[in-house]
This record gives sequence, C-alpha cells and structure tokens, in this order.
Amino acid sequence: MELAIELAKKGTGAVNPNPLVGAVIVKGDRIIGQGYHARYGDLHAERAAFASLTEDATGAEMYVTLEPCCHYGKQPPCTLAIVEHGIKKVYVGSDDPNDKVAGKGIAFLREHGVEVETGVMKDACDAINPVFFHYITTKLPYVVMKYAMSMDGKIAAYTGKSQWITGEAARQHVQETRNWLKGIMVGCNTVLQDDPALTCRIEGGRNPVRIVCDSHLRIPLDCRLVQTAVDVPTIVATLDGASDKAKELQQANVQILQCKEKDGRIDLYDLMVQLGAQDIDGILLEGGGTLNEQALAQDIVQEVQVYIAPKIIGGAEAKTPVEGKGVPDPNGAYRFAFDRMEQVGDDILLRYRKEKREICLQES
Repeated sequence: MELAIELAKKGTGAVNPNPLVGAVIVKGDRIIGQGYHARYGDLHAERAAFASLTEDATGAEMYVTLEPCCHYGKQPPCTLAIVEHGIKKVYVGSDDPNDKVAGKGIAFLREHGVEVETGVMKDACDAINPVFFHYITTKLPYVVMKYAMSMDGKIAAYTGKSQWITGEAARQHVQETRNWLKGIMVGCNTVLQDDPALTCRIEGGRNPVRIVCDSHLRIPLDCRLVQTAVDVPTIVATLDGASDKAKELQQANVQILQCKEKDGRIDLYDLMVQLGAQDIDGILLEGGGTLNEQALAQDIVQEVQVYIAPKIIGGAEAKTPVEGKGVPDPNGAYRFAFDRMEQVGDDILLRYRKEKREICLQES
C-alpha cells in the first residue's frame, strides 16, 4: 500500500477534480502490475495497473488507495475490470464518499466473489485526498490559507515591504502547493502592492486559476494578472459586475463573477459556491491580513500553512497575518488542529487543519 500511495501522488496537479489514486497488483511475492490516475479523463489507477501487467492476474491481489469505482463516467467501472481479470482479493485504503460509489464498489466486488479488506493504511490514504473528500461532499473548494511570517508574527514591515521574509527553499516549496491546488486567491490590496503573477514556477507544473477578490474593481488594467489573462485563466470577484470597468476587464479575457454582498464586502461563501460550480475544487489563499480575516470569519478555510522565518521584524504598525478587530475572547478564537511540521531550508512549515466537526452548509 505504501507503493500505491507514492504512485498516487504522481498525479498531483493533473487529476482535479478527481482523487489521487494508486494501485499495485501482487501475485505471490511478485509485483506484476502497478499504476496511478495520471490525468483527468485518463485511465483510472486500477486499469492503468492492469495495462502494465507482466503476467496473467488470475488469483492475484490488488492494493488500491481508494475504493474502486462501480459506475460509468469518462472511464468504465474499475470493479468490472477487477472481476474480469480474476483478482481474488482487494485491499482498500480509503472509502469513497462519492454518492456514485460510497460502498457500492466494495459490495459489487464481494457479490462477485472477490474478497475485500478495507481500511488498510486508511489514515495515510486519506491524507493524500483532503481536497477530493471535501469537494465531493460539499461542492465547495478546499481552501488552504498560506502565509509567511517572522518569529514575532509579522508578514510585512510597517512600510508594507514583504519580499522576502522566508528563504528561497520555502518560496520554491510554495510552488508545489500552487501546482497541487486548482485555484489561487488574493485580495485587490495584494495586486496593488505587489503586482504578482501568481503562476506555478515548477517545470511541467500547472498554473492555477487566478482569483482576485475586488469588491469595487480597483484592479489596474495594466497589472500583470490582467495583461496575462489571455494565457492564464483569471477571475475577478466583485460587487460591481455591471460596471464599465468590468466590461474592460472582460475584453482583456478576465472572467467577472458578480457576488453577493456581506458587510459591505464580497460574500466569500457565495464566491466559493460559484467557484465550486466551475470544478475549482481547491484554492490556495495567499491574501493579506484583511482577506485572511474575512475568510476565517466566513468559515471557508479548511487548512492553514504557516511558514515561520528565523527573523524578528517588530513594530506595532507592521502587518500581521490576520487583521481586523479580532475576536473579543481567546475562547472564541478560530480553532485548527495540528497536522504536521517540517523544516524547509532555514524556515519552519506548520500545517493545521480545521478541527473535525459537521460541516454546516449555508443557504445559497
């Protein structure tokens, strides 16, 4: 199963909104086939593994990170291929919460004489698909809030300068996240301050869909995001979708999303609904303190990634990751559960995920 997990990860950035899946076929003490879902619309992992067989699979066993599908989509059911190839036992890592599967794949295999063992390395298998599990059950993007800060919690000096707080290794590491998630989102202040490109700089990587939250369309027509919108999908979410400025942006190939208003700003939940409807299943939030505060207050953040640099910036006016008034009582703070920590060059990356609880879907 460890090999199947590593195979699955090879599809990162290419299979959305599908899940990452890997499969390994074993006969006796030999691996006779292995595969993974490499690209959206291509062979599923199980069928890719069968395509690589070095000998007949009759009586063999399969290890697969996610419950095999049992319905027709862009590809035929993997359960049917498993039965047809004479696999005697399947070891499954994660259950598939997709309503089209959701236990039906396992039931089909058992009904056709295939032994199935579930929950094999379940936590490790679940860990590679947080985006898929969230999106398939809510139809909302999995939002990862990312920021880099000094040891004293500053994301920029009092002058607004933030380049660079972290080292080159950490900045390159962020590119992997940009490749993993289908969208990247910032506020208009970030565009005005930094004029970012928001592209993926990994060779062979995928540029995320660029999303700007801009209530009143302050985004300059000559900024890099607008100037490159012909080449990289770019969305501006606004409250002024019918304005002349909106029409100018549309002429530059920028998609305009008219959003509902909440407290004088964009209703981020409404924006998530609209983005989810466009198959944008995951978003890297690289906003400043204002947008971060709104995202937390409107409960759209599923994961937080914090890069901490071995520096102290100081200053009461220096920028912090979450601006606004803040909560009145620490007992009412936004809570996340520690996931893991890793060193990236001279910096530290902390990952937190939203504490598990029932997701409350707002009325749309």
